[in-house]
Formats: sequence, C-alpha cells, structure tokens
Amino acid sequence: MLPKMPPRGGQVGFVYAPPFRIQGTSIAGEQTVVQVPELDVAFDIGLCPRIALASPYVALSHGHMDHIAALPYYFSQRMFQRMGVGTCFCHTDIADSLMNMMQSWIDLERQRTEHRIIGLSPDEQFEIKNNIFLRAIEVSHTVPALGYAVVERRSKLREEFVGLPQSELKSLRAGGTEITRILEIPLVAYTGDTEFGPFLYRDEFTRAQVVIAECTFFDPEHKSRAKIGKHLHIDDIAQLLEVWEAQTIVLVHLTRRTHMIQAREMLVQRLGAERSQRLHFLMDHQVNRRRYESMRDQLTASPS
Repeated sequence: MLPKMPPRGGQVGFVYAPPFRIQGTSIAGEQTVVQVPELDVAFDIGLCPRIALASPYVALSHGHMDHIAALPYYFSQRMFQRMGVGTCFCHTDIADSLMNMMQSWIDLERQRTEHRIIGLSPDEQFEIKNNIFLRAIEVSHTVPALGYAVVERRSKLREEFVGLPQSELKSLRAGGTEITRILEIPLVAYTGDTEFGPFLYRDEFTRAQVVIAECTFFDPEHKSRAKIGKHLHIDDIAQLLEVWEAQTIVLVHLTRRTHMIQAREMLVQRLGAERSQRLHFLMDHQVNRRRYESMRDQLTASPS
C-alpha cells in the first residue's frame, strides 16, 4: 500500500488594495510575513518566501519566533542573490539580541553575512523611499512590540497663499516667508501583535489607506485568551471600524483553531454583511482570488 503524498506547501496570501499589493503568509504561532512590494517593506519575517527577498527593508513587530525566525535566511539570501544588504528595523529593546543572533551565525557558517539592524524608538521614523517614511508606533504585547505606519510627506501651499501669482510667491519665499506646509498621508499601517489600546486610535491608523491588523481570535468564548496573550479579538476590530477610515482592512494572524469558513461566518454575524465588506483575510485564498479576478474583469471590460 502506497503512503500518502506529503501535503502541498503553504500558498502565499494576496489581497490587492490599489495601488498596493498585500501579500504573504500569516498563521498565529507558526509564521508571519506580510509584504507590500510597492513600499519596499515586509512586516515581520517568520518565513521567507521568495517574494520577501525583494523587499530591502523588514520591519519586525516583536521578537517571537514565528515573526523573526527567517531573518538570518533573509539576510543571507539577499547577499547570495546579489540583491544588496537587507535592513531590519526593530524595537530598540531587542536590537542587541538580534545582532548577537547574527554574530552567532559566523561560527556556524564560517563566514559573515552582511546585514543591517536598526533599532527604532517609539515614534522614530526612517525614510525608505523618497518622501515616504516608516514610523514606529509602540503597541502592547507580551514582549516589547511595535506597530508601524508608512507615511508619505507632501509639501502643500498654505491656504492663505492659494491663488497668488507665481511672481508674488517667489517674492514671499525670497523674503523668508514659509509659504508651504507639510502634509502627512498615512498609506499603510500594520498593528503587529497587540492588545486593544489607545495607540490604535492614532492618526496613522485612523487615516491609513490600508490597515493590516492582527486578529487572532473570533469565538466569543476566546476573549479571555485574547486578553491573556495580548492579542486582538474580532470584537476589538468591530470597535476600531468606527474610527478606522480605510476601505481595505486586511486581517492576519488567525489561529488554526478557527477554520476560514467559520471566520467568514463569524465576521458577518458580528459586523453585518455591509460592514464586513471592508475586511479581508490574507489567507482566504479562494475569496481573494475571486475578488481579484472580478477586479481584473471589470478593468478589462471598461473602455480604454
């Protein structure tokens, strides 16, 4: 009697939120990596699929194994494939530990893998693309943890100067008058693993175009588990929907205890069909594929 073939490898999840692709894998306690290729960043690196290597930046939410296990491999493969030195951002409290981890690989491999680890303090930011910044936001988990927001900064003419001729604007600027102001536009926000808290009401989350939110628990009886492990429950998401403006909210970090069909049903039961349309499960492959194909068909059918 022939044994069964091994199960198929995990499929990368994909949600298209124009103009951003949200892709990766996220299963609570096993592995989480969520990449946004348009922004050159991957959030967490518990697994390193090929797509993650294309991101020159990795933003670690915290130091649990299912979120950092593939970091050495990421650094190594970036160099092996001549893609340049990878950069990892993390909470300042774990930066030294990560550097020590990378140092230990020298003895194992008898070579040194080039890497860059940058500890960020809460509210510190780093320019990852022209006028686009990765900002660290302190959240609350069982270990030091950060959420992140990718924020675009645009220069905009101050309202009192709108409509003035260019000659007058140049004159004002030459005289030292500040005629512009900086406008911040939150593009994508990532909660990381966290419990509910006031930090999720910051502008970076409420105004973001896309929010990638951890939501580990759905069953009403699991609220105590969420509290103990400092994770989000669907009831928390329901409350945050009142202030989060994003039309696309991608839920990640579900446990295997909750089947995807059950998660969909509980989502509609808790939020209603209309409100649920804003939420998408990263790992809901069938629904996400149908949604993408529908978007593609609409684009194809529209007049050029």
